[in-house]
Amino acid sequence: MTVAGADDTHRTIERVARESYGKLLARLVAHTRDVVSAEDVLGDALVAALTAWPRDGVPTSPEAWLVTTARNFYIDRVRHEQVVRAHQTLLMAAEAAPNDVSLPADFPDERLKLLFVCAHPAIDPAMHTPLMLQTVLGLDAARIAQAFLISPATMGQRLVRVKTKIRVAGIPFEVPQPSELRERLDAVLEAIYAAFGIGWSAMPGVDERGRDLADEAIWLARVLLELMPENAEVLGLLSLMLHCEARRPARREADGGYVPLSEQDPRRWSLGAIEEAERYLARASACGRPGRFQLEAAIQSVHSERVRHGQTNWAAIVLFYEHLVALSPTLGTRTGYAAAVAEATSPVAGLAALDTIARDSVLTYQPYWAVRAHLLQRLGRSCDARDAFDRAIGLTEDPAVRAFLLERRG
Repeated sequence: MTVAGADDTHRTIERVARESYGKLLARLVAHTRDVVSAEDVLGDALVAALTAWPRDGVPTSPEAWLVTTARNFYIDRVRHEQVVRAHQTLLMAAEAAPNDVSLPADFPDERLKLLFVCAHPAIDPAMHTPLMLQTVLGLDAARIAQAFLISPATMGQRLVRVKTKIRVAGIPFEVPQPSELRERLDAVLEAIYAAFGIGWSAMPGVDERGRDLADEAIWLARVLLELMPENAEVLGLLSLMLHCEARRPARREADGGYVPLSEQDPRRWSLGAIEEAERYLARASACGRPGRFQLEAAIQSVHSERVRHGQTNWAAIVLFYEHLVALSPTLGTRTGYAAAVAEATSPVAGLAALDTIARDSVLTYQPYWAVRAHLLQRLGRSCDARDAFDRAIGLTEDPAVRAFLLERRG
């Protein structure tokens, strides 16, 4: 045990919860076979730590302490419910299991394992990513809801329903066989990228976990690459995130002001990250199996060429977007395509591309209104541009981005 002040102890508990939540939960789910119960007892263990650690000192192995305590809570819960007989095998396994957090030789990480578990085909595919974000990465329903453009209450209800279905239907929380990994891979890639996107858009100085979450997503992709070293889309996703991460230092001014990609100083981009991203993209291209993440990485690769040539090949970006829209016609993809068309040809053509998107689908999609405002302003349609800017500003949570849009709105 290590004795520390109450504030230091609380910070230690917060750090362990932030950094190890997914790993600890994966360990517990392996025994409870029930994600809801595992979350409950892990929460109880964290609450217990708030009392025990300031009094007794921080354990030498905080993770092992939390796992053991959570298991004990689970055992007590099962016994209290008087279903010991039905859970006898499970209880014996939980009591006999070692306290270390060792990994099976054929799976490189507990959190990655749990991502594949959450991608079970019997679970609603639309809930794979939200379930992974909450279960593995410890995000709350409100934060997940922002990424899916729905209310926190709605997301919370959906998560409760899917967990209830898992329990009632007896969907096994078991590691899939090697032959089943590929059919679950798309869902895992989506979750990792969603985590990166949430971390990437986090407000500096407000959401301190943002950078950690983006770093964790990149790390999970690296671990996934160990498991599937020749998978083109895994390589593409890692390339995509590294290209974006390379530009992080240039996204903000010294005073925290927002800097859009078109106005960033390429000299502030990380050449090391760009070169690594290019190596992964080259390996992916050599596989001859193009996919969504490879195309998105290729678009970011063209943007990164500004480091060397000082210009952006918008025609190439439009071409990649055309293939991407055909493969994955999401709101983000179609909005990005319209912006690229405007740069490559004219704002009239870009606005026409935006107008092909159903208006009722973009009511709460901030990037659409920001791009629309910019194009209308370029066309001299000041009144329409101000209306679009107002929409974009109203949908913006980042104060720096809001200030940027307010300045452009005039």
